[in-house]
Amino acid sequence: MIMGRTLKEIAAYLNAELLGDETVAITDIKGIEEAGPGDITFISNPKYRKQLETTAASAVLAPPGIVNPRINLLILPDPYSAVAKLLALFYPEEAHPGHISEKALIEEGAVVSSHAHIDPGVYISCGARIERGAVLYPGVFVGAGAVIGEDSVLYPNVSIYRRCIIGKRVILHAGVVIGADGFGFTRPGVENLKFPQIGIVQIDDDVEVGANSTIDRGALNKTWIQRGVKIDNLVQVGHNVVIGEDTVIAAQVGIAGSTKIGRGVIIGGQAGFAGHITIGDHVMVAGQSGVHEDVPPNQVVSGTPHLPHREWLRAASCFPRLPEMRKNVGSLTKRLETLENVVHNIKKDK
Repeated sequence: MIMGRTLKEIAAYLNAELLGDETVAITDIKGIEEAGPGDITFISNPKYRKQLETTAASAVLAPPGIVNPRINLLILPDPYSAVAKLLALFYPEEAHPGHISEKALIEEGAVVSSHAHIDPGVYISCGARIERGAVLYPGVFVGAGAVIGEDSVLYPNVSIYRRCIIGKRVILHAGVVIGADGFGFTRPGVENLKFPQIGIVQIDDDVEVGANSTIDRGALNKTWIQRGVKIDNLVQVGHNVVIGEDTVIAAQVGIAGSTKIGRGVIIGGQAGFAGHITIGDHVMVAGQSGVHEDVPPNQVVSGTPHLPHREWLRAASCFPRLPEMRKNVGSLTKRLETLENVVHNIKKDK
């Protein structure tokens, strides 16, 4: 059940400047078009500012510079981040008291904290360790010697292969596979002899991985997802990849083996990365880009093969005119040939 808060309480919680009636009660958070009395909404995109005149919300989170006497305003630098904090306040995560279902299968030699929550249908292999506060939903498989850290949440049908290490407060959504064999073969296309994958996957604290994403184990060492990384649905991470802290990866990205992604990198959906390359810190990669070589830090790249973003925009602007340009080049070539023939004939007559 959602507990209401006054605007005075919300302003104090967010450290926001309140312009309006501090006694107004807020019971929910909604988008600016759907919000009504008792709701708080927000403006982070300038194109929605005109809706301040029509919204029925009781209050609006807004950036500095917004003034509108018809509505209560909470002014703060980043309204979108403030909404995230409010949502966590109004809609806290479901509490899971420590409980181990009798219908879970736990092999002898596994260590499971009595403060973990283990649902029916979970399988925990010998030598695995499940720490306090961890939540394992039905259908989760934890392989031999794997570790699940404190307060981590594994949604239904997550598979953690042998010896992989999951840190604290990690969220793995339904269908995630951690530690499957990397795609490694000797003499590919000739005999496809499998290169045994004997490494692990290490996922550090506060990582979130979206549904049906896969992270392959290292060939000899480890695939390493560092602290605070956020990975969307349907992402493939190859063996021996390293992803730096606080990097964000959108859906359907593919990262080939042994690529190193720096800190704070932002990767758009459906981007692809060749293997054995290095992406510097704070790089931005546009959606559907094909990254084929190293990218220095602090760059913005787009396109396939990737280019600096501004260069790609200039190139892309030419694509619709290519048929016309081809026709013009053909016409100019014929005219040039005609002129050359005329010049040749003049010289020959002389």
